[in-house]
Parts: sequence; C-alpha cells; structure tokens
Amino acid sequence: MNASSADALPSVQLPGAAAPRFDNRLLAELPGDAETGPRRREVRTALWSRVAPEPVPAPRLLAWSREVAETLGLDETAMRSDALCEVLAGNALLPGMDPFASNYGGHQFGHWAGQLGDGRAISLGEQLTADGQRREWQLKGAGPTPYARFADGRAVLRSSIREFLCSEAMHHLGVPTTRALSLVGTGEAVVRDVMYDGHPAPEPGAVVCRIAPSFLRFGHFELPAVRGETEVLRQLVDFTIARDFPEFHAAFGPHTPDAETRYADWFAEVCTRTARMVAEWMRVGFVHGVMNTDNMSILGLTIDYGPYGWVDDYDPDWTPNTTDAQGRRYRFGWQPAVARWNLMRLAQALSPLFGDAAPLQAGIDRFGVVYAEADRDITARKLGFAECRDADVALIRDLHALMHASEADMTLTFRALADVTPQAAQAGPPAELSSDAFARCPALRAAFYDTARRDAQAEGWQAWLQRYAMRLAEDALPPEARAARMAAANPLYVLRNYLAQQAIDLAGQGDLSELHALQELLRQPYTAQPGCERFAALRPDWARERVGCSMLSCSS
Repeated sequence: MNASSADALPSVQLPGAAAPRFDNRLLAELPGDAETGPRRREVRTALWSRVAPEPVPAPRLLAWSREVAETLGLDETAMRSDALCEVLAGNALLPGMDPFASNYGGHQFGHWAGQLGDGRAISLGEQLTADGQRREWQLKGAGPTPYARFADGRAVLRSSIREFLCSEAMHHLGVPTTRALSLVGTGEAVVRDVMYDGHPAPEPGAVVCRIAPSFLRFGHFELPAVRGETEVLRQLVDFTIARDFPEFHAAFGPHTPDAETRYADWFAEVCTRTARMVAEWMRVGFVHGVMNTDNMSILGLTIDYGPYGWVDDYDPDWTPNTTDAQGRRYRFGWQPAVARWNLMRLAQALSPLFGDAAPLQAGIDRFGVVYAEADRDITARKLGFAECRDADVALIRDLHALMHASEADMTLTFRALADVTPQAAQAGPPAELSSDAFARCPALRAAFYDTARRDAQAEGWQAWLQRYAMRLAEDALPPEARAARMAAANPLYVLRNYLAQQAIDLAGQGDLSELHALQELLRQPYTAQPGCERFAALRPDWARERVGCSMLSCSS
C-alpha cells in the first residue's frame, strides 16, 4: 500500500472486544492492478485495484444489526464506539484491513456493457471469524474507485436505508442474501436526480457496511473471458472453488488432472444455488428489479438492493424499476427465465476452460430441474399440503390467475388461505354454495385492492376455494401441522415499498423511529406481533403511484 491507498487512513483499535482478524486472501492470490487510488481507468489482466475510502465529515451510526455483529465477534460496546463508526464510515481502518475495489463486467438489460467494477463499493478486508467462517466487509457509498466512471462513488440515505433494511429482511425471511452490519450517516449532501427527469437535488449521504462470504459475481468471470484473458479466468475459477466452495476443493484436491470435472461440478452447484435463491424470491413475492449479470452472486446470494420491490397486488408483469418499465425484462414472473439466461452467459464465459459445451449444458439443465423441484416444494408449503401433486401445480397456477384478475394482495391472500378448512368441501358443489364466495374464508375478502374486480371474479373464487377445500380433505397433514407449515412459508410482514419510503421520509427529518421499528418487525416476518397491524395492511391508495412506493430508479 502507498499514500494513495490505505496508508492515507488512520488505524484504530476497538474497545472491549478482540480485534477482528483479516487475511485478505483475494488480494494475496489473484492478480491485481499495479496502480493504486481512484483515478478512473480501464484495468486489464487484474481482478482488483487498491483504493481507500474517501473520508466523510461527520459520521453517525444510525442503525446496526445485532445478529450480524455477533457473527463478526463485535459486542455492543464495539458497535457503539466512535472508533468503529469511523471505520464503518470509511474514515479509518482496523488493523489488517487492506481496502480494494474489484474489477468485473456484465450484461445489463441483455447487452454486454464492458468493464463495470465496484464503482461505489470498497471492500475493507476479509475477516476470519472465531468459528472459521470468512466474512468480507464492504462499504457501499464510500467514495470513488477506478471503476466509478463518471459518478462520485457516494450513496444517499434514501437508497442506503432500503439496502440496510432489505438485506436483513431477506435473511429473516429465509432467502439467501448478503447481510448489512451498519448504516452510517455521513454528514454531507449528495446530489442525485431521483427519476432521471432533469431535477437533481441534494440528499443526505450515507454508507452501508455489507457483509458476505464473497462478493464475486457472474461478471467477474465474464470480463476476462471477453478480453481473452484465459489464464486470469482460470486463476479466478480455481481460487473461487478453493476459497468459496471448499467442499469441491476437498473432494477433488487442488491438483486433480481432471480439472474439467471439477469445473463442471462447481458450475452445476452455482446453477443449483441460483435456482434455489430465485425460487425463494418467488415464494415471498420479491422482485430484484435489475438482474444484470454483474448483480448475480456466484454464491447464490441476493446481492445489490437497488430498485427492488415486493409484489402488492399480484401481477407477474410488474417491475419496480423505472429503467425497465418499457421492456419489463426483469418483471416478477420472468425472474426464473432471466436467471437461466444469466447462467448461460456465465457458461459462455467459462467455455474456454472446457473442451466441449456438454458439461456446461448439464449445469444449465440442472438449474431447470432444481428450480422445478423447489417450485413444487414451495407450492406444497404455501398451500399447506404434505406434498405437491401434479394437479396442485394447476391449482396454484389457477390461483395466481385469479389473484391477478381480481387485484388480490399476494402476501395477504396466502396468509388468509390458512382459514380455509377441509370441512368446507362438504358444502356441496359450487352451484349449491352461498352467493358469498368468501364465506368460508372471511380474511380473504379484505385482501383485494379493487372491490369491483373482486366481485367480478366471485364465481371463479368460489369454485377455486371449493377445489382447495376438497384437496385439503384428501391431504395427510393434520390441521395443526398444516397451519404451522403455511405460517412458516407465507410471511405476514414484508418490506413493502411504501413502508420503506415512510421510514425514509422520517429519517430525512432526523426521526429514526420508523427505521428502527421496521428493522425490529422484520426480524420475525412470519409471526403476528401485537400492535403491528398497520404493517400487515394493504398498500394505501396514496402509495399506488408515488415515487419510491411503486416505481424506483437506479439512482442512489
């Protein structure tokens, strides 16, 4: 390191806690950039560049995750110390930290975008925790890097709150994700044009400290492949398997003569993890919003929380991203197909390491098989069945169509279905039932945004609920087990965009109460919490079209 890198920052010690241990293996084992510092440049035959965070004037800890801190061996005294706040803002380093930005490319909205890299994310170092786990600390919004292109490398409080809350919300929902240790206000203003409409304005700045075993993305492998840097690509694959997929490293050993077998099995595992991750997105109604290949984790973790959203009224064609509003490439229902397309781009990047395409195609095929299996398992869990029969696939497909046609809320609908009992099937065929389609599921009546559309679909709902009740009557699960199974698969609380926006609006006025209330609520998304009924309600009408509550941009 030199004066243009980490030596420019002071080193601090934490009070009341053992100092975290960093080994920074990526820097030690992969080729790096000879130049240090944030000068914008094209970086060749290198996977990282040393660059220090740019200090901020008045850092203040706004929120932090106790669970994440515990995994890092950090107690409350350390978390609330001025020393760690300086580190989490980018003003100082802990001993052993060696900050860098990584170099990658990617396909954005289906088109190759060339070198992208960490434009406003700076990794501080790789910590080895007491239990032998590896956790990389990364600051988002810590200043410019060689990959910042024309941006300032900063982030605003608005987007940082969304990233902090969503990272932790997804974890507690059971979705594979990167984590968020902290949210720090910087005490400076950052100018952003929220909707790209020619109206830039200053906003409060912030930095999020993200934590993950690895931040490697599909785009890390694409860039050297496109540039013909095959040996760099091979080094990266070998490193990734050894560091991040130790089960494969142990099974084959680092010097197996059959490298293709190792690579093929590893790629199949990446496909498997990606399939399971996206299936979990679909289970909870999450829409990533910008599934570019540079936003796809090689570990199968949800990464880069930008213009994301949760489905309110069920619509498979909905996207929260204003940039995607025209083509809707990243719409909710298309996410599994996009994930497969992205994996095909990764396979293409890896192809120079293979003699033929068959092993890579096998990995792509594996994605389809694993996703289908996960989807069937999720169908059984969400509907409360012991298993998913072939007919159940049609049953949930017809439910989705009804939800879409009648503008039903996805989260509330699935929670309401727990009230349907097998005894309802004894009422006779649909034609003989009460004219009230929701008589045997009163909670469902309140799960619609448009009562006229609901009533227009009443006959369809009546018939579907009868089918569902009859299927329940045939199922092997006892009532208590069914209720528990459904409650564990169907969240009551999700981070709806309007809830996040309310917290953002108050935080901008200096009131962090809603931010902290949401953070605490979302730690138990499947359990009804007294006094929290407002968080489990329909999206209000005022939020239907409001910026930040319906559509969002990538601006941060």
